Amino acid sequence: MNNSGLICAENIFKSFKEIHAVRDISFTAGCGEILGITGPDGAGKTTLLRILVSLILADSGSASVSGLDVRKDYRAIRSKIGYMPGRFSLYQDLSVEENLDFFATVFNTSIDKNYSLIRDIYRQIEPFKKRKAGALSGGMKQKLALSCALIHKPEVLFLDEPTTGVDPVSRREFWEILKNLKKEGITVLIATPYMDEAGLCDRIALMKEGVFMKIDRPENIISQFSSQLFAVYASDMYTLLLDIRKHEKVKSCYTFGDTHHLTVNPGVLQIDDFKNHLIGKGYQDIEVYPVTPCIEDCYLELTSPGGGL
Repeated sequence: MNNSGLICAENIFKSFKEIHAVRDISFTAGCGEILGITGPDGAGKTTLLRILVSLILADSGSASVSGLDVRKDYRAIRSKIGYMPGRFSLYQDLSVEENLDFFATVFNTSIDKNYSLIRDIYRQIEPFKKRKAGALSGGMKQKLALSCALIHKPEVLFLDEPTTGVDPVSRREFWEILKNLKKEGITVLIATPYMDEAGLCDRIALMKEGVFMKIDRPENIISQFSSQLFAVYASDMYTLLLDIRKHEKVKSCYTFGDTHHLTVNPGVLQIDDFKNHLIGKGYQDIEVYPVTPCIEDCYLELTSPGGGL
C-alpha cells in the first residue's frame, strides 16, 4: 500500500446483503488536510468512516491511518484518532465535566495536559460543565462531543455529519474550530450532507451509491461545470418547473431555494428568448438570470442522466 498520506484507502468494497454500500473507493488525505465527503443519505459516507476507524471490516481492499493498517493494527489506531459518530454517543447521565474527564482518562491523559487544543471549544460549554450531557442543546452537545474526541490530541479526526440538526450559528462556529485544528496539523475527514459546508474543505469527494464520482478541490470541481446555468422564478413555481422541463433545449431543472436552476448546453438558449417563451405560456412575473454554479449544482450535474455516474 502507498502510505503517502495520513489516511490511505485502496479499492475498498463493502456490502450489506444486496446493498453495495461502498464500491471501489481509493483516496489519500495528507497532514493537516480537511477532506469532505458529501452526498445524500445512503450514499455510503458513514460506512466508509466506520471502516476507516476500524469499527467494521471491509469486504475487500486495504486502508491505513497514520501508517497503521485498519485491519491488523486497530487497537493502535484507536489511540491516534478522534471519532464523532452521527448520533450523540456520550454518557447522557454524566455531566459535561465528567464526560470530558472520563475520555481523558481512557486515553491516559488529562484535561489540563491538552486543554490548549480544546480551549476555544470548551470555553463555550464551560459555564454548563455541571449540567448533564443529556440536557444540553444540540450545538452544546456537538461541542462536548468534539472536545471529547480531541482531548487526547489525535493525529486524525473523523466526523460523521457533525452539524446535522444544529442551528446555523453553531454550524459556522464549528467550521471556525476546524480551521484552527488544521493549524495544529490535525487531519480531518468529515462526512456531511450539506454541500455548502463541503465547499469549505480543502478537497471534496462527491459520493453517490457507494462511489466517489469526483474528488478534487472545490474550486476545481466548480470550474469543471460544463453547462450554462440559469435561475428562474415565477409565482407558480410548481407549474413553472413542469413547463421548463418540457423545453427541448433544457438539460435539467431542479428547485434551488426560492428559484429553479436549469442547465443548458453553452450558447444554445438566450435569456430573452427563453423569458418570452415563458411569457407566452402565461407567466407575467417571470425572472430569468445567469448564476454561478456551486457544489450542489456540480453534484446534480454529475448525477443527472448523461452526467458523471
